[in-house]
Amino acid sequence: MTPWPFYEFFAGGGMARLGLGERWRCVFANEICEKKARVYRLNFGPAEELRVDDVRSIRTSDLPGPAMLAWASFPCQDLSLAGRGAGLAGRRSGTFTAFWNLMAALAREGGRVPIVVLENVPGALTSNGGSDFAAILARMSASGYRAGALAVDAVHFVPQSRPRLFIVAISRNIEIPSGLVCDGPKEPWHTKALCAAHARLPVQLRRRWVWWKLPRPVPRRSSLEDVLDHRGAVWHTTQQTQRLFALMSETNRCKVEAARAAGRPTVGAIYKRTRVENGAKAQRAEVRFDRIGGCLRTPAGGSSRQSILVVEGDSIRSRLLSAREAARLMGLPDSYRLPENYNEAYHLAGDGVVVPVVQWLEQYLLRPLATRNSGRFRGPMDYTFARDVILAQEPS
Repeated sequence: MTPWPFYEFFAGGGMARLGLGERWRCVFANEICEKKARVYRLNFGPAEELRVDDVRSIRTSDLPGPAMLAWASFPCQDLSLAGRGAGLAGRRSGTFTAFWNLMAALAREGGRVPIVVLENVPGALTSNGGSDFAAILARMSASGYRAGALAVDAVHFVPQSRPRLFIVAISRNIEIPSGLVCDGPKEPWHTKALCAAHARLPVQLRRRWVWWKLPRPVPRRSSLEDVLDHRGAVWHTTQQTQRLFALMSETNRCKVEAARAAGRPTVGAIYKRTRVENGAKAQRAEVRFDRIGGCLRTPAGGSSRQSILVVEGDSIRSRLLSAREAARLMGLPDSYRLPENYNEAYHLAGDGVVVPVVQWLEQYLLRPLATRNSGRFRGPMDYTFARDVILAQEPS
């Protein structure tokens, strides 16, 4: 079959593209960071479809059309718990507006993209009391789309705790196969937070909501130990490991002692975090021994880089998670080429989308939607399909 054309916005290192796979062909990609763009070209070269620019500078005339899908993993910083509440008004997460202005303009001009996927942090549900989430759905609805959201924790697919929100929007007159929707929320994809956000929406947005249906994932078999490779690893000095131990609360020290008493080699994941204790900020090291890595973050200031702790009897060693190990936690194959600079590679991973999550969405939602409606999507330069959608389904 001819691959479906798609756009990849906020492309990073192309992890969404990798997850979508060979049934999809990227005809336009956008990324503002030249460092990430270099990695994109390394893995998808020559990548002439990649434009390195601010999304605010992109015009509809820059987009080869039509496309079946637009994927946008727009910046999450202003919507996260650490984002100081800027929300969609923030400089970074506010790029959603520029992206959606493009989608709305395409619709007005006869080039509406049938399927749009937004990916962000779960904090998008509660940012500014839920008004940012409602604003996103309202913009989609005004442009002639129905939408629903899925809360997906990558821990179902890789040994990393990484919850993310996926908003999947579809043009209103696109046929949705009955097997892709359910009549209400279903675990594990519709969490309590997502249901609460849905309940806060205005009535007209709830009427246009879609409860997307996905099968439960098969139980994950991999663990943190499976992604680690100690060969050639640079271990911390004894003093550095002791420093980490000194930053632990009593609760976390007890976890280490329990691992020490287990009588077998045990691997834990460590993050340094800032906590408020007795009214003052204090840096703490928190460890987990559940064979799962913590959520990868961008290494701003170094405090959010993840370390591992290996406990074997009286021996306790620690080191930073390597760039390749971080990539494996994102589901990237070892053939994926990373930057040589550690911070750049770690930043790329921490900013990305987990590849097996995209594969799951593609297999059980995006592919069936595209397959059912591809008969009306007739070719790379034919806008008739999208124009018919607009004429028939202008938003009321």
